[in-house]
Amino acid sequence: MRVLGIESSCDETGVAVYDTAAGLLAHRVYSQIELHQDYGGVVPELASRDHVRKLLPLLRETLTAAGLGVRDLDGVAYTSGPGLVGALLVGAATARALAWSLDLPAIGVHHMEGHLLAPLLEPDAPQPPFVALLVSGGHTQLIAVRGIGEYELIGDTLDDAAGEAFDKTAKMLGLPYPGGPELARLAESGTPGRFRFARPMCDRPGLDFSFSGLKTQVLLAWEKSDRSDQTRADIARGFEQAVTETLATKCRRALAETGMRALVVAGGVGANLRLRAALHTAAVNDGFNVAFPRPEFCTDNGAMIAFAGALRLAAGQRQDTSIAVRPRWPLEELLATTPAEPLTLR
Repeated sequence: MRVLGIESSCDETGVAVYDTAAGLLAHRVYSQIELHQDYGGVVPELASRDHVRKLLPLLRETLTAAGLGVRDLDGVAYTSGPGLVGALLVGAATARALAWSLDLPAIGVHHMEGHLLAPLLEPDAPQPPFVALLVSGGHTQLIAVRGIGEYELIGDTLDDAAGEAFDKTAKMLGLPYPGGPELARLAESGTPGRFRFARPMCDRPGLDFSFSGLKTQVLLAWEKSDRSDQTRADIARGFEQAVTETLATKCRRALAETGMRALVVAGGVGANLRLRAALHTAAVNDGFNVAFPRPEFCTDNGAMIAFAGALRLAAGQRQDTSIAVRPRWPLEELLATTPAEPLTLR
């Protein structure tokens, strides 16, 4: 089954083709970073209009790279939530129109399920059961994954997501948009240990997260400092270390509490090198397996949507022809899925 995937939930336009027999055939991503840079964040109306401009050319380019025409497709998947409503509607309308015109089955995919399953695109990826850390600008969650579609939320953030905390801290320090990657780069030149911030909620039982107090600590440290370039880097290093150690602590705790021996990390913050190093070290020390998607699949992309959609379409799931999106959509509402036939994940 060859499935076209379309991602348009925020500020990346992603298109991919996934073949359940041959694996990922092609994928392309267009980022709107330059468009939103002057505003210091994503402007929803501009994002929606840019998806309109870029989606069809990107779709043609992806099909050409895969060596396919639209009539070679067997299904269409698209992100139907959560995300910006206007941006979601662009992808949903395009996918539904294409599926209707070709008489193909189509399905709306949960954006975070796409991220959760993205590591399974890699060679030797773990199969359920495993614990998933979804860590991005909008989410910091621990999910017990017992099967595709069988998800239990076991840890959540009480305020800011980790990626959001990265972005807001970067803005405090005067770094350009997008702040999270800029802060991580700056932290590389920081002095380890000069600034040590709290590891939020690690001194008590539980798997939930909270990063708002950590941001306040960073702000106070910055305001009281000499505000030199080196101090900025040192604070960035201390902040990044606090976040990554907090995430690693909660992941180890989740594995111990569930009895699972595999961890999957997904979402934009999953590309952070210090987080990857901390979790690799924990995996060696505690004897569990950890898997990450390649960096290009940590951020929003069409490959994860094509893959997640292919699993659900192969299981016989279909949706009607209505164009419906869900800007707010809890992951745990997804129904369990048992594929109609075994899929070869490549």
